[in-house]
Amino acid sequence: MADSAHAAQLRDRLTDELVAKGTIVSNEVEAALRAVPRHLFAPGVPLETAYANDTVRVKRDEYGITISSVSAPWLQAMMLEQAQVGPGMRVLEIGSGGYNAALLAELVGEDGEVTTVDIDPEVTDRARGCLTEAGYSRVNVVLSDAEGGVPQHGPYDRIIVTVEAWDIPPTWVDQLAEGGRLVVPLRMRGLTRSIVFEREGRYLASRGYELCGFVPMQGAGERQERLVLLDGDAVSLRVDDGQPLDTDRLREALAQPRVQAWSQVTAGPGERFDGLHLWLALAVPGFCLLTAQREAVDRGIVAHAWPLGVPTAVVGGSFAYLGLRPLTPERQRFEFGAYAHGPDADTLAHRMIQHIRSWDGTSLNAGIEVYPAGTPDTDLSEGHVINKKHTRVVISWPQ
Repeated sequence: MADSAHAAQLRDRLTDELVAKGTIVSNEVEAALRAVPRHLFAPGVPLETAYANDTVRVKRDEYGITISSVSAPWLQAMMLEQAQVGPGMRVLEIGSGGYNAALLAELVGEDGEVTTVDIDPEVTDRARGCLTEAGYSRVNVVLSDAEGGVPQHGPYDRIIVTVEAWDIPPTWVDQLAEGGRLVVPLRMRGLTRSIVFEREGRYLASRGYELCGFVPMQGAGERQERLVLLDGDAVSLRVDDGQPLDTDRLREALAQPRVQAWSQVTAGPGERFDGLHLWLALAVPGFCLLTAQREAVDRGIVAHAWPLGVPTAVVGGSFAYLGLRPLTPERQRFEFGAYAHGPDADTLAHRMIQHIRSWDGTSLNAGIEVYPAGTPDTDLSEGHVINKKHTRVVISWPQ
């Protein structure tokens, strides 16, 4: 009983924090976060850890990489707010951990229905057991590859995907009710955004998106990024779309002195600029993400060690990546620039600067539409097109 009371206190404190930060904006999501005992979905984890505003990792592969987790509460609350789940709805969750399905069960109420699906039997067994212990045995737990959806419990008013998806299979659209909402962490050229889509006939139209990160999809929908090592595992390029790279020349380029150029485009505290990353992903040649460990920065090989990767342009044996430098000792204002290596470093750096200057400062107002693969160009909206296996993704910014 003492643990239960302490858990309730921690749960209220966590929910208060999410409300204060503006992550939770609706009374319904707030009530769900206060009701569901999160610690029961992270057995063996200390209460303080279970109710921290962070991810709880529950399964790793043989290389130590997380393949199943209870997502951070701020991320789950954000996606629930995006989905706008209401009483009586039928909801499909793709990627099961149990806790999010319990939150959904609170939102749909006794008249609704929640189905959660995962490809891993260990994950579904754990989710089923945790849901039963927490009092949510009415949730349907399905062991299956979610590439085919779960047609036996559809159609769905809402589909929420809690793993990173490179594409959107047609079954998800087919099983989504007309006017229904799909919330999916969609990877586009290496950048993942939690996008709210509404179904409009055979295509999906976005209603907003947020920055996020998830463990990748497994099964038929799996699409791994290629990792190109430039300095052991200290510096690498993450390549999403399969473009060929001249690895030997790029390694040689990294060993050469870097060129830098600055744009006079600035940002301050609280100003989001993840929209710039998406803008560059669609504009610069050979887009990929440069990742580096801190020791590579300390050795002076690269300037940044951002964990999610730095937007990078690659042409032949040269590459340039996005830079950011403080303009004042107090670090209250930063300027965007480019660092570049290789024989064409100067040209490539200034090319990236031009793209930075063409960005209008928007972050969250790009329009994203998803059409079936094979849709003729004439039937697409105007914008940048990313072709995938099942879909054609069109991204545009308002004029």
